[in-house]
Amino acid sequence: MDLDSIAPELRSAYQLAVDLARRAGAVQREHYETELDVRTKSASIDLVTQVDHECEALIVSGIEAVRPGDAILAEEGGGENHSRSDWRWIIDPLDGTTNYAHGFPRFCVSIGVEHEGERRIGVVYDPLLDELFHCVHAAGAWLGHRRLRVSTQTDLGQALVATGFAYDVHDSTQDNLARFARVLKAARGLRRDGSAALDLCYVASGRLEAYWELKLHAWDVAAGILMVEEAGGRVTSTDGGPAPRSGAEVVASNGHVHDAILSHTRG
Repeated sequence: MDLDSIAPELRSAYQLAVDLARRAGAVQREHYETELDVRTKSASIDLVTQVDHECEALIVSGIEAVRPGDAILAEEGGGENHSRSDWRWIIDPLDGTTNYAHGFPRFCVSIGVEHEGERRIGVVYDPLLDELFHCVHAAGAWLGHRRLRVSTQTDLGQALVATGFAYDVHDSTQDNLARFARVLKAARGLRRDGSAALDLCYVASGRLEAYWELKLHAWDVAAGILMVEEAGGRVTSTDGGPAPRSGAEVVASNGHVHDAILSHTRG
């Protein structure tokens, strides 16, 4: 990425996001497959560990030390809203907590930054593979020093697709199972890996042709949506409109198979 082409304040926020993501990832590596304090939140399958809290505290304190007026939205509730700020940081300190708690190597740090309500920076760090996905609006999406481009596959029948299930899947009739069955029959392969941020980055990098999920949150998608768009992909809601900032639903693809995915993932 050509940092000299990025406006100074945007560049400084990007560099801070990269530094904090790497530092939080180091915490995750240190505690991976050790004895964890695992608790539940909204449901028995909605987990949180002390590592989630430690990573969030590291990231939030790092932002507040350098940019005390910026708004922060973090999964575990850290940081201040600062509703009048032009800048908002959206943080998932450990995306894939259930995986992490079970020693399943599929998790990451996700940091998105908005300016005046628009996505401007995305950083997603996989600490076990040491893969840093990063993007800045109008400057492209990158994996390390390699610029990312979405897949050129045009046939859904030859596409690899990913999805996920909400934490209320045991109780809700809006459980994504009918959509899952339709896509399973239509695509070459269908995966459920448990980290929305990484799934979006994998669409951006061409490892997946498409990904969809319902009932997410802003911290799940803030960095990843921009990553897909900067890599030349398409991101919408299930009806083809703009993907909501809340993360309530998202359909991301290389663009070529988007209409086909939408035909199977509409309600």
